[in-house]
Amino acid sequence: MKKLCAYLSIVIILTLGLSNAVFAQKQTAKTTTETATVSATETAATETAAVEQTAAVEESKSFHQVLKTKYIEGGVQWMTPILICMILGLALVIERILYVNLATTNADKLLLQIEDNVKTGNYEGAKEVCRNTRGPLASIFFQGLDRIDNGLEDAEKALTSYGGVQMARLESNMVWISLFIAIAPSLGFLGTVVGMVQAFDDIEKAGDISPTVVAGGMKVALITTIFGLIVALILQVCYNYLLSKIESIVTTMEDASISFMDILVKNRK
Repeated sequence: MKKLCAYLSIVIILTLGLSNAVFAQKQTAKTTTETATVSATETAATETAAVEQTAAVEESKSFHQVLKTKYIEGGVQWMTPILICMILGLALVIERILYVNLATTNADKLLLQIEDNVKTGNYEGAKEVCRNTRGPLASIFFQGLDRIDNGLEDAEKALTSYGGVQMARLESNMVWISLFIAIAPSLGFLGTVVGMVQAFDDIEKAGDISPTVVAGGMKVALITTIFGLIVALILQVCYNYLLSKIESIVTTMEDASISFMDILVKNRK
């Protein structure tokens, strides 16, 4: 009977010990799982906060800072020539815009003043009106009036010859603007091709065509093309504006020259 009680006591003790061990293992596993979950959550939260902070820093950058960063990423040796094309092209555009605007003349008003003087035979007064009027149209009329004593034919020849000179002056530097329009994207494409060659060299050195290596090289290579196209678009818009203004002035000069000769013919004594 004592042995039986002893056996039962041992079994009960072992059962309780095993239960406690299993419970302790379960508790430890649960604690470990909870700890791992908390750690993963904290890690994810930290990464999210880092991403949000990086995004906030990117958003807080000014346009000048972003432009400077992209300029450096594109490669100073390729971006600098494109920048020079833009500066020189815009300088020529501004000079042409000022010249063309100053060359615009009220043709009807000028013809009326010349006609009032020619009707009375006051050719010197008509010349004075042309001297005091700004623009190529007044210069053309002055040349015609200056040769009126030699006959209407000489006056017409003077109008035609000096009109061609004034047209050439209006179109001066336009060829350089068109040159920069062509050069800017060409330099951009050249920088892109060179950058892609360098990207393939990096792939060859790395021995792997991973997206990181390819995307990084391609992004830097394409920046030069983007800047070159932007410069070309800006200059092209300005170039077309100048062409339209020059065509308008030339058309006005031709129409006004015909009216001017009609005035001389009608009032020639």
